[in-house]
This record gives sequence, C-alpha cells and structure tokens, in this order.
Amino acid sequence: MQLTTGYALVMLRRDYRGQELCSVARTLEIVGDRWTWLIVRDAFLGMTRFAEFRSSLDIAPNVLGDRLSRLVDEGIFERVLYNEQPPRHEYVLTQKGADLFVGLNALRQWGDAYLCEKPMRLLRRKSDRTPVVAALVPEGAPVLSNDEIELVPGPGFPAEGD
Repeated sequence: MQLTTGYALVMLRRDYRGQELCSVARTLEIVGDRWTWLIVRDAFLGMTRFAEFRSSLDIAPNVLGDRLSRLVDEGIFERVLYNEQPPRHEYVLTQKGADLFVGLNALRQWGDAYLCEKPMRLLRRKSDRTPVVAALVPEGAPVLSNDEIELVPGPGFPAEGD
C-alpha cells in the first residue's frame, strides 16, 4: 500500500520524530498553506480557470501554478483541456478534492466565530434556509448532500462597488 505520493512524499522527509503516520501532519503537507485552501475555496465557489483563481486571489502566477500543479499531482484537482488552440486547461475538483468541503467549512465556521463580526458567506440548507454547521456525527448517520446545501452571501459580503 502506497501511503502518499508526489509533493507530500518529499515534504514528509522532514523529521517528524514518530509523527510520519499522523493523518493531520500528512494532510497539512498537502493543504497546509493559505494559498492552497483559498484555491480550493474558490473551486467550491465555481472557479476552474487559472485566470479566475489569479484574479480572485491576486496571487503571483508562479505561486498559483505551483499550487495547482501540486493539487493535480495529489489528485485533488484534475487538469482538463478546454481549448486546443492555444492549449488552455481548467482545474476541476475530483472526489478527493470535493471531500475537503467539510474541512474547509470547519475553518470558515471557526473564523466566523472568532475572527469575523459579519461573516462573508453563510452555509444553509436549501429547502428551509436553516443554517448548516460542520459537526461530528456518528459514522453512518444521515448527513446533508452537496445538492441540499447552498453557500450564500452573508452580512459581511462586499456590496456592489466596494
């Protein structure tokens, strides 16, 4: 069984002194910097193209290219050709990437509670607009599917013209 691939394999050569099998340490080697989480966040908001990520994040192109390549190498994004001449690709979340949704929303929820008086976005159930939170549930318990929830502008969302 192969435990890790690509970038994480190189990064895990750090001296963790017995932590090499820690899932948290291994996960942070892949998604542990802010740019990576912000790229993943933007993918959940519907962005797929290099120019969209760059415009949204105001990130240096070499940094964005590095993070996207790493996310592709780790199987979080799939690089898909959308234009042949000139060749252009978009970056689409894989199932492995989509599974980061709960973790991303746990970070958002923590930030909303401790860092933001007015959250920028709110997660809610579509059917009745009840707020949704990232929470621990017993294995096998019913959970909401992605098509049952929506991310909507919150009270801190920038107004038009800001």
